[in-house]
Amino acid sequence: MPGKLQVEYIDHVALITINNPPANTWDQESLIALTRLVEELNGNRDVYSLVVTGSGEKYFSAGADLKMFVDGDRGSAWSISSLFGQAFGALSRFRGVSIAAINGYAVGGGLECALACDIRIAEEQIRVALPEAKVGLLPCGGGTQRLLSLAGEGWTKRLILCGEQLSARQAQAVGIIEEVVGRSEAVPKALAMAQSVAEQSPSSVAACKSLIQESRVLLEKGLLLERERFADLFDTDDQTEGVNAFLEKRKPHWKNA
Repeated sequence: MPGKLQVEYIDHVALITINNPPANTWDQESLIALTRLVEELNGNRDVYSLVVTGSGEKYFSAGADLKMFVDGDRGSAWSISSLFGQAFGALSRFRGVSIAAINGYAVGGGLECALACDIRIAEEQIRVALPEAKVGLLPCGGGTQRLLSLAGEGWTKRLILCGEQLSARQAQAVGIIEEVVGRSEAVPKALAMAQSVAEQSPSSVAACKSLIQESRVLLEKGLLLERERFADLFDTDDQTEGVNAFLEKRKPHWKNA
């Protein structure tokens, strides 16, 4: 697949690479492409699992391209947040096993992409963060909900409300990451794990996964509310100030309005 997502098929595994340098950010094009790709993979009975990683060595993904929000338009914000919800929702509902091979910084929507996967393997040098509040926004790709289910309320608040950044080992300790490996080892480890899925019955794996995720009754309500609150922020002066300050590389001056 040309463009900002690349896919390679290795036995029964689809290796998806986020390829939007320099920071592998998400935009309308790549979010729509991810939704369509996962739908295609769901229909490909020869694919049992998928691995998501980032191109290059520095970033898994730095999240949303903030240029999408510079106009401060609430309608546009709702449309974009819906694209995030559709893309990462599709990834979360993939019928097989999904593994994030976090080979670099996973920030904002980058971390949310990884959180939508079943399993996360990270290299020891990476960092994770949800810094949206630093620019007057909030995580709109499932971050407030999926992080909560993995790390609990305290750590979710530390990452989102306090803007903390965690190392791979710290993220593993609080339950965000399942395994930490050495530099350049995330993709090989994730592929090996994904290929082991072929040793199980694909139909059994799909059934088991649906049962495991059956407890997420309140998740969809929370995800919708997350996107609504994201759009609401575009009625504030702080959102405009935060995004513009980031793009202008200066400290924001909050008005709390």
